[in-house]
Amino acid sequence: MNILLQPSTPTELAEAVRSAPRVLAVGAGTKPRLSRVADDVVKISTAKLRGIVEYEPSEFTFTALAGTPVREISAALAESGQYLPFDPLFAEASATLGGTIASGLSGPGRFRFGGLRDFILGVRFVDGGGRLLRLGGKVVKNAAGFDLPKFFVGSLGRFGALAEITFKVFPRPLATRTLQLEATDAAAMTEIFAAAGSARWELDALEAAPGEGAVYARLAGPSVALEVLAAEILARWPGAILPEDAAMKFWRDAGETSWAHADGALMKIALTPTQVPEFVARIPAGARARIGAGGNVGYWSLPAGAGLSSPLAWPAVTLRGETALWPGPRSRFEVMTAVKTALDPQDRFPLLDD
Repeated sequence: MNILLQPSTPTELAEAVRSAPRVLAVGAGTKPRLSRVADDVVKISTAKLRGIVEYEPSEFTFTALAGTPVREISAALAESGQYLPFDPLFAEASATLGGTIASGLSGPGRFRFGGLRDFILGVRFVDGGGRLLRLGGKVVKNAAGFDLPKFFVGSLGRFGALAEITFKVFPRPLATRTLQLEATDAAAMTEIFAAAGSARWELDALEAAPGEGAVYARLAGPSVALEVLAAEILARWPGAILPEDAAMKFWRDAGETSWAHADGALMKIALTPTQVPEFVARIPAGARARIGAGGNVGYWSLPAGAGLSSPLAWPAVTLRGETALWPGPRSRFEVMTAVKTALDPQDRFPLLDD
């Protein structure tokens, strides 16, 4: 069935949730595997639920409807010299704010500033009973009650249908520099991750491209300071400062996963820096890989038609393609069950195993 409803207001979203026994809100479809559900689940599109509701540059916060494209938000923030430091993925592909939260995906900036979970302040959502509720607040200093808005991060829309979200933002850095550091093998990558991650440089982002034998380090701040830090880093490891256009392309490709196979499976894999050598050694034949957040997250991209010969050794989720949604081990925490029961006791929204 999968009828597509298209509410344009939070009130209409609540009506859409109440209209069917099983529903799921979906965004722009940039991570299609996450919203693949049984045919009896009615999908609710947030495409018309868009727009910035409130933006206070002096308060460094904004509130927007869930279907608002992230790139529209980024453009509005840029006019005031502000940005979302966690570098939302798939922004140029029209990823929505609600879909970004539901998927729990953060980009390269997560390394220095933390993931989107650290920036969400409040949500307005529809629960399994069709009630339009608000959790959290619209200011940074808000400590009332449990911090339930963070449970929506990575929930895949299974706790409720997001209508409106409030985020805090940061000032945009004055300048950036990207260094391409030589790393001929996984051991060299691991050594750079460990040393650079604990150094005083406060790198803005730290990513690796195993197929290129390189680690990419991004610095952000005043230009004069960046020149000094870049020289210090390049005195420790061989490498070079990337030209601005090449640096912009690398980070754009990282944010849009343009490096991946266009039609194959794309998986996000949870790692620790010490697991990088094993991760690199197990890259399937024909697959492409990237490592982000200083060795704390990996991505595998399989060619079209290719699958995994065995389950992954690490927790993982498939963003697109025909691979299992959870191709590796998955933890099941009692608190998640408790939140699901409280917000959706009748399982109007699919379970995370559906």
